[in-house]
Amino acid sequence: MAMKKGTSCFGPSDGGASCCKVESLISVDERGQMVLPKEMREKANIHPGDKLALISWERNGKVCCISMVKAEDFGEMVKGLLGPMMKEMAGPTQEH
Repeated sequence: MAMKKGTSCFGPSDGGASCCKVESLISVDERGQMVLPKEMREKANIHPGDKLALISWERNGKVCCISMVKAEDFGEMVKGLLGPMMKEMAGPTQEH
């Protein structure tokens, strides 16, 4: 399922198939490093120097899920989520 520009896996569901699936299993080496498979980097348009936001979910005090989002996309998602909330908190603006 290809996503249109400006859409996100975190957006509202359109009733279609879920965007989350197991792509591959990766190993952690003795230094704690992991390698994202080339196919996944290409599919996700991840290039050397790109920054990824690491997001974790906890259940019962333990991390149960870890996700990565390109930092540039994460910033837009946060802005989209917080923008309307911040406008509401600021209250009505006065126009002259």
